[in-house]
Amino acid sequence: MPATLAVDIGGANTKAARLHGTSLRTVSRPFEVWRDREALAAVLREVAAEAGEADAVAITMTAELSDAFRTKREGVAFVLAAAEEALGDRPLSVLTTAGELVPMGEARARPWDVAAANWMATALAVADAHPDALLIDIGSTTADIVPIAAGRVAASGHNDLERLLAGELVYTGVLRTNLAAIAPRVPVRGGWCPVSSEYFAISADVHLVLGRLAPEAYDCPTPDGRPAAVAFARERIARLVCSDAEQLDGDEVDAIAAYLAGEQLRQIEDAARRVQRPLPPEAPVVAVGSGAFLGRQVAARLGRAVADAPAAWGEVAPAAALATLLAARLC
Repeated sequence: MPATLAVDIGGANTKAARLHGTSLRTVSRPFEVWRDREALAAVLREVAAEAGEADAVAITMTAELSDAFRTKREGVAFVLAAAEEALGDRPLSVLTTAGELVPMGEARARPWDVAAANWMATALAVADAHPDALLIDIGSTTADIVPIAAGRVAASGHNDLERLLAGELVYTGVLRTNLAAIAPRVPVRGGWCPVSSEYFAISADVHLVLGRLAPEAYDCPTPDGRPAAVAFARERIARLVCSDAEQLDGDEVDAIAAYLAGEQLRQIEDAARRVQRPLPPEAPVVAVGSGAFLGRQVAARLGRAVADAPAAWGEVAPAAALATLLAARLC
């Protein structure tokens, strides 16, 4: 049985999974490509070394959307070059949005087919386990909502734009979402207060204050550079309504946080209701990602059972699924 390594190269996080037989090892490294794109190859080498030796490697990416690049074509070419430099001493393949694993040369010639394909790896793995299901993968930045019908991935969109239009991609996550993107107003002292659109607070602050996120899981930079602690998170949320901890008490800030959490859940639920239409009532929700707790809440609202993915996947479902897919192709 060959050892396989899969690397999911995101704009804010790089994740890897090494599979050897039934042993799965995962690695996650926060790395914001737009801050230092030239360091990507070094980060990939470090992540691969931490994951362990492998006979073959597959990659998928979402980093091409980063504003470090003027176009997705440029971003894909850069990511592929960095991957080849860091990982090219072994057979290296790239996932497409159709679920293919193609060699590097073909990937370079098909940049739009390999851009933002990581959701397909997870969806294919779920389809193997559940002929009918609704995959909800909520990460730090986005939520993927993918229908599985009759054992096949039944997504209507394949690129980011198509998936946004279909409701299969929702740009909201448990860490990095600007709170002004969740709701235009929040409840304050019996009324409704419009929010500031400044980058004062993010969704990680909401979930930290509500006890849904551990401080160590807040692994992206805080908007103000202060620690990932509840007291500072409350200060950041207070600024959303141009206030501070001396003007709003803790209960008032927590009420704002609870409302925003509910609105974020509603956004995901609304998209899931659109996407689930072709599925039978007995199809479960498969909730994965760092925001799997939100996926389970959506399942309850939809009246669907929850079928959790393998616990070993942790927060790196696309990488773990891709390592499994690569192993199957090699056997």
